[in-house]
Amino acid sequence: MIGLGTYAFFWQHSDRVPDPLSLTGAFEATRALGVDLFQICDYAPLTAMSDAELRDAAAAARDLGLTIELGTKGVEPAHLARFLDLAGIFDAALVRSMIYSEASRPALQQAERWLRAALPGYRAAGVTLALETYEQLATADLAGLVERIDSPQLGICLDPGNVVARLESPRDCVDQAAPLVRSVHAKDFAFARQPGWVGFTYGGAPMGTGLHDYPHLLAAVRPRERGINEIVEHWLSWQTDAQTTIQAERDWTRTAIDYLRSTT
Repeated sequence: MIGLGTYAFFWQHSDRVPDPLSLTGAFEATRALGVDLFQICDYAPLTAMSDAELRDAAAAARDLGLTIELGTKGVEPAHLARFLDLAGIFDAALVRSMIYSEASRPALQQAERWLRAALPGYRAAGVTLALETYEQLATADLAGLVERIDSPQLGICLDPGNVVARLESPRDCVDQAAPLVRSVHAKDFAFARQPGWVGFTYGGAPMGTGLHDYPHLLAAVRPRERGINEIVEHWLSWQTDAQTTIQAERDWTRTAIDYLRSTT
């Protein structure tokens, strides 16, 4: 299933625009685009919401016919337990996380102990935990960790654009992670020359126009055959002003949805 995530509304949610979009507003915009899935990912206000506010947000999603997934950072058992509780409120069947967070950077052995402690609760609730590929951890190490734990509730959230920052090939990342993938972050990326030809900037591109070999990902991972959701995100840099940035973000989202719907 194709979904949108909060990173598809990054600037619209931000305090750099005059009227920041609420979470419910993002739900409504998602539904207006004919999309039935939304991943609330690294959305800071979520953990500050009261129980009543959380229930209201979950009810708004249900009323719109949206399936919800959640995303956070960190693998401390207490933190993962909190997000398992949130998953229950939102009827979410998947929580995306990362090994490192602002609060902790565990060694792989510690991360493994924490994950083994947290996973029985996820198993009992029928919720999958998907750990994202990113530049702070080699894809081979992440895949090895998931393989050692060998739980049906644990897998990988595949985002091959992230690993370029550690000089990994996105294609290699896809191939290493493919059997373990439980979620896909769908965004494109490209390099652009800096002014004066003094280096490059690595950033986002409208889906289908950059360096991401998405057909290869589809062939290697087979997300549609395996029931793995594809969540649209963007690396859109700030444009000249808020109005231009918001319009570009909306245009990139429509482009990504159209691209994903057109690929097989």
